[in-house]
Amino acid sequence: MSDTKTILDFLSELSVHNDRAWFAEHKDWYENSKRSFEDLGNQVIRGLAGFDSEVSYLEAKDCIFRIYRDTRFSADKTPYKTHFGMFVAANGGRKSYRGGYYLHLEPGGNSMISGGVWCPTPDLLKALRKSVYDEIEEFDAILHENEFVQYYGGLWDMDVLKKIPRGYPNDWPYADYLKQKHYMVKHMLTDEEVVSGDFLSSVLEGFRLLVPFNRFLNYTVDEVLGHMQR
Repeated sequence: MSDTKTILDFLSELSVHNDRAWFAEHKDWYENSKRSFEDLGNQVIRGLAGFDSEVSYLEAKDCIFRIYRDTRFSADKTPYKTHFGMFVAANGGRKSYRGGYYLHLEPGGNSMISGGVWCPTPDLLKALRKSVYDEIEEFDAILHENEFVQYYGGLWDMDVLKKIPRGYPNDWPYADYLKQKHYMVKHMLTDEEVVSGDFLSSVLEGFRLLVPFNRFLNYTVDEVLGHMQR
């Protein structure tokens, strides 16, 4: 089992000393934490393969995001992220357009389990909205399945539109589903949950609940990407 406490301890200190000199002095600590996260990632992928065979060929290195921040267009010039994140999805791992499984470790109760499609291209977002509109009964049933709604609540309401997109009726009862810019859900985790002995099994249980949600989204993602690649 990976050492999640080492990961959180390192990230806690990094958030206080987010500069290149401190990072260089503690590079071994970073490398140990990174290896622990990669170990956790590979265990997660092996577990995921039990209920989503499409990701079984992936390795953690395909899915983990770099800790180094791109500061070129940001007012925040701190050089490092204060979290470890990985996105497990077929056809590219962290670079995939498909709906997948996201694990985010960040101290202070900011860790999370998440899933779905993040930041789709304009054409893909347009197609996803139409799919939701056309298949609203299926989509709404997925979001309101008992275990799913208890664990994730509703869609992650980040960057939502103020009005329903053009072309759809203003009085449509599910208008909020079409105002999304990302089709994601999330479940926040305490530090105590992250360092607990059953953390891996908890992550996998959360991810298992995402399978119908991702499957719905990926039907459209695959259709759109198929047209783009022709």
